[in-house]
Amino acid sequence: MVRRWLRQDQWERLEPMLPGKPGDPGRTGEDNRGFIEAVLWVARTGSPWRDLPKEFGAWNSVYQRFARWSNNGIWQKVFAELAKDADFEEVFLDSTIVRAHQHAAGAAKKNWLSRASLHHAHLVEHVTRMNPPPSMR
Repeated sequence: MVRRWLRQDQWERLEPMLPGKPGDPGRTGEDNRGFIEAVLWVARTGSPWRDLPKEFGAWNSVYQRFARWSNNGIWQKVFAELAKDADFEEVFLDSTIVRAHQHAAGAAKKNWLSRASLHHAHLVEHVTRMNPPPSMR
């Protein structure tokens, strides 16, 4: 059995926002809670969809449903509703989840201005060698 992420009170808050309820247009959602649990499992573990445990169903079906909900703006609606009650009195960031680009390993950054200045200095040096001023002849 896979560990569940949602408590009952959390699920009761989410359930009315989700499509697939009886009376909604289209197909009735077989197991919205199981689907949400599967998405949370992928988000929490960082695993690829293909590694989704069999208890959640076929990984491709779960992914297709996730993509469909994304394209239809369902996740945005859910997050907007949940954000109304956000409590930011205390916020903790764990650096293990903050990713940096592989090239961001501490090398000095070169901006376009310093490259342009360097290029200009080389150009002036080259022209000066080709045509030295009268004081250097």
